[in-house]
Formats: sequence, C-alpha cells, structure tokens
Amino acid sequence: MDLASPVQFVKGIGPQKAAELQAAGIVTVEDLLLHLPMRYEDRTQFARIADLRVGMKVAVSGTIAVAGLRRARRMTLYEVRVDDGSGRLKALWFNQPFLKDSLARGVRVTLFGEVQPDSYGGRQLMMSSPQHEVLEDEGAAVHTGRVVPVYEKLGPLTGKGLRRILTQLAPVAGAAPETLPDDVRARLAVIGRGDALRRVHVPEEDDAVEALNAFRGPGHRRLILEELFLFQLGLALKQEVRRDRARRPAFTVTDATREAVKRILPFRLTEAQKRVLREIAADLQCPHPMNRLVQGDVGSGKTVVALLAMVVVLENGAQAAFMAPTEILAEQHFLTLRRLLARCPYRVEIFTSAIKGVERARAAERLASGETHIAVGTHALIQESVKFARLGLAVVDEQHRFGVLQRDELRRKGSEVDVLVMTATPIPRTLALTAYGDLDVSLLDERPPGRTPIVTRHRPASDRRAIVETVRRAVADGRQAYIVYPLVEESEKLEDVRAATSMAEEWTQALPALRVGLLHGRMKAPEKEAVMAAFHRRDLDVLVSTTVIEVGVDVPNASLMVIEHAERFGLSQLHQLRGRVGRGTAASECLLVTHGRLADDARERIETMVRTEDGFVIAEKDLELRGPGDFFGTRQSGLPALRVADLMRDRDLLEEARREAFAVVARGEEGIGPLRDLLGEAGWERRFGLARVG
Repeated sequence: MDLASPVQFVKGIGPQKAAELQAAGIVTVEDLLLHLPMRYEDRTQFARIADLRVGMKVAVSGTIAVAGLRRARRMTLYEVRVDDGSGRLKALWFNQPFLKDSLARGVRVTLFGEVQPDSYGGRQLMMSSPQHEVLEDEGAAVHTGRVVPVYEKLGPLTGKGLRRILTQLAPVAGAAPETLPDDVRARLAVIGRGDALRRVHVPEEDDAVEALNAFRGPGHRRLILEELFLFQLGLALKQEVRRDRARRPAFTVTDATREAVKRILPFRLTEAQKRVLREIAADLQCPHPMNRLVQGDVGSGKTVVALLAMVVVLENGAQAAFMAPTEILAEQHFLTLRRLLARCPYRVEIFTSAIKGVERARAAERLASGETHIAVGTHALIQESVKFARLGLAVVDEQHRFGVLQRDELRRKGSEVDVLVMTATPIPRTLALTAYGDLDVSLLDERPPGRTPIVTRHRPASDRRAIVETVRRAVADGRQAYIVYPLVEESEKLEDVRAATSMAEEWTQALPALRVGLLHGRMKAPEKEAVMAAFHRRDLDVLVSTTVIEVGVDVPNASLMVIEHAERFGLSQLHQLRGRVGRGTAASECLLVTHGRLADDARERIETMVRTEDGFVIAEKDLELRGPGDFFGTRQSGLPALRVADLMRDRDLLEEARREAFAVVARGEEGIGPLRDLLGEAGWERRFGLARVG
C-alpha cells in the first residue's frame, strides 16, 4: 500500500465507507493522511485512582473488577469498576451494550476522561463515557498512554475510528516519497514529507503538545509550508508566463497625453495618487499587458487614477472599459467620467440592462466602430453582443463583487488587454497574496487634502429623540444626511428590522420642515438617477436608503450617516457606508444605531467601527471574525481550497512560502525544473480548487 492506494483497501474502511468518503473528497490514502487532527491531548500521564479529584481530566489504568449491563429510564447502562491497586473507579457508558464483549471482568484497560462525582447515588468518583482501550499489548496503545490526536468525524468514520486507522497507516505515511528538492527544503528548514505525514498522526515523544495544538509541530510546519509554497509557485509561474508570452505594442506617454491630463484635473493629486499613477504608467509603457490591483480606502481617489490611466490609452488610439458591479454604481461612474471629460474629445457611453432596444443597438455600433472611447457598464459589458474596435484597458471596480472568470471575459474583448483591478474594500495582506497573488499591487494610502476625519458613535435605538435631533442640527448647519436601513419593505421573518419605505414616511413626519427622499435597489434606473440627482443638487435634505449607496456615491455636502440596525451589517459594509460621508471639508459624523441586546460578534464589530477609521485595521478584524471564505463570499473569488494550511493562522508561513516560491521562479529553469512534475500532477487549478486565476 502507498499514498496513491484507494482508501477502500485500508483495514477498517471497505467499499461502502469508501463511497461515503469519496463524497467528502477522500479518495486515496494520501487524501486520508491529509485530514489532520483538530487538536491533541496529552494522555501520557497516568494517575493513581486514589489520587483522583473531581474535574481532573486524566488517564488511569487497571483491571476491570466488576462489570454489568442494566436498564434505567428506557436506556441501557454498561458499568464497570476499574481497580489499579490504589482504589476503584466507576465508568459508565450509555446505550452501548456491545461493550460487554470487550470490557469484561478481568480485562486490563486504560480510561481517559473527566473525573466526576457519582451522579447515580454512590459516594465514589466516576467517568462518564470515557475513552477506553483494552491493553492486549502494553506497547501498542492508540487512544491512551501517549500524546493523542483528536479528529473531527469524517464521513462514516468517527474520531476514534480515524485515530485507529491513521495510526495503522503510520508506516505508509513514513515511506512517502519526498516532493521538494533538497535546496528548497533546506531554505525552508523543514523535515522530510514522510516524517511530516507520520508525526502529525503519531507524534514523537519530544513533540510538545502546545506546538502541536498551535499547528506548529515539525510535521505541521512542513505540510503547511509545502502547500503554501506550491500555491505561490503556481502564481509566480502564471505571472512569469504572462510576461514572457504576452506582447503588445507599448503605449507611450507624450506631451499631448500630459496636456490632456492637465485639462481633466480640477485639483492637485495626492502623493499616493502620483505614486500609483507612475506605477501604472510604467506598466502601460511595457510590452507586457498590465495586471495590477489598486487598493484604496473609501475616498482615496481611485476613480481619478483609473480615469488618468484611461486617458493614456485613449491618447494612443485605443479604447477603455470600466466595469462596475451594480447599475447604480455604473451610472455614478458614468456621470463622474462624463463630467471630468467635459472639456475633452472623448465619448463615454453606458451599458447596463436598463439600456435596451434601438438605444442599445446604436450604442453597440458606436463602440464597435471606435466612435465611443470609454464604455462604462455592469456585467452587460461582457455580453457577446458588446464588441470593441480596439480595447486597450479594462478597469474592474469593486473587484471582490466579480468572479475571476468575469474579469477574464472582459479581458478577452481585446488582444493582450491591460487590466486594472480596483477595490475600496481593503484586503488583508494574507488574502491579497492568495486571491490576487499573480497581480502587481498598488496602494492608495492617503486622503485627498481637505478631507476631515469622521467621528463614529454608537447609539441604542432608545435614543431616538437625540438621533432625530442630530439629523435636524446637521441640516440646520447647511449639510445633508443619509439614513440607511437593511431592508426595502417590512419582513415577516425580521419583524424587528425597520424597512426603508415605511421609515421614510416616519422620518418625513418627524422632520416636517425637511425634504426627505427615498432610494432603494428595486426602483427603476431613471427613478434612482432622479433621486440621486436631487440629492446632489441639494433639493433633498435627507436621503433614506438601503445599501445601494454602499459604494461609489459621492455627495461632498453630506456630512451625517445614520445606519439603523447596524448590528445586522458586516464590518466591511459598515465601513463602506460610513465612507459616503467625510468627502467634503465639513466635520462628519456616523451614528451606528442598534436594536436590542447585542451578540458578542456584533458588539465587536460596533466597537471596532467606533475605535478606528483605518480600512486595513477593519479588514483584518473582519477577516478574523468571518474567515477568508466569507470575506469574499464566493469560491470564484480566487481563494484556494487549502487542505492543511489556514490563511488566518498561517499568515507568517504564507509570507515565507511566497518569498521562496518567487525566488525559485526568478532562478529560471534551474529553480523550476525539479518542481514541474509536482505542479503538473492532477493540474494546479484542480489541486487548489480554482477554475482560473488572473
């Protein structure tokens, strides 16, 4: 038997259990060995029964002096008394009458469990359903007498069954062939693969329980680094291949380009914007297509950076596409770009599902002929009917809302298209190195001049009068306010959540002298545009809205954000909503209004928002609370399906693995050659559960 052997031939599994394990992704012995313990327990210390005290979690060893099966309250109880010479301990199992065959009088046995007072009337101590092991061979204990791995149930296999099977597979694990070249192993300072697979299931005497439970035992460290190294190696190779194979005429930055940029800019760029623009300009002037991620907190000026990148491409006779995740955001970007380009000879068109019929057909014709220079839209841009004369740059806004394949479809609208990916959701470095590991990353880490910090306060719903007064005062000072609700209409399932439609009426009654508007996602595009235009013109004082204003909405005069039922929003969403204010020079405020008693995680989210405005601090906390999968929401985001590594726990090892992987690729064939078979085995994408990355 070896790592490639089907699990059905492992003793204790068989064809029926193997079929169930296959549904859980376990097909081979190697798959089974990569199902690591969730924790370890030190069961090496045996206590004398005479020394036991209530609450101790220990192992004892002795001979069964008394054993019997009895019925009580519609259940069977199997009871034994174990004698170790210093005293006797009662052990009790529920509804397991079959134990009488193995745990009979005179059998030597070890027990591991928590010591309890006898709950069935006796004065002595007892263990309820302890782990047990018959000592047929004193040197072959599996469940006691050593540091014991504890497993989660896997398909039809219980934790105890897994421990027995994986201990039995230790010789197979130890004979596993090495996969990493000696020089890579030496630089990563890891043990051999066979030793690693064996030691995670059968720890050695000098493996500290604390290190094992932190997943930092020698075996864990090797397997985690190997997996992260292989994933990062794949990303590094993708980046290298893209640069080697892809060629296109390099764009040039001329005096005419610089003049076009000057005509557009009504303000000075921040140093961060200048730095990122230099990085983008350098990419555009290379013969390799750009593949860059621009991260910038809310209000950091990403749209202007994207626009100036588009101007470079347009001045070189190519077209640009700007894809946004929602119609309202696409419309917002369309209006912004059209306003900023008013003094330039560029035509901007919008493509969303709201544009239909003859209007849509004519817009498509203008784009295909090259008459339209910039196409702004939603997923409508990647439809087959949308064709470009010469697409040079694809900008994808709020990238985490799109799947990897959607980004790729937009790139395929041209030949060797430059791609600029933007997000206002700060991505923790760990996730940036995985979901976007083959992209170059730029960071906009500076607020535009004149922007003031936002003061965030937590208010219980019982402070309604004070909340209303805060809104009235902001409007009296010449400012405007957003009031955000999580729902459009009342829900029977969430009766305590006030809906935007009914609350717009209540706010109108509470503020009779003010002009209150309503905005939500179910409104038709012209209605939404009319409401936002009215708010922009200051024809509305208060905008009651759902989360459709989460990203992209820019009204500098709005200085107050009230978020109702803030406990129902995630940290990222709260941060995005707060970012709709603080976009002008006036002092801005955000009120987080909560209803009822807060759960622990909701309280942590609210306290984090009150404590900091730093989007990256918030993103790290969000990642900690939700985990990597929920942070992006979908598998298509590009997160790998890792079997032994954990993106939160193993952040330090990820950095180490990435450095080594990129160094290997930088050495060319000398470094990559010995690893090609490993990367090709079953396919890199299939190994990590990804359809396509980049």
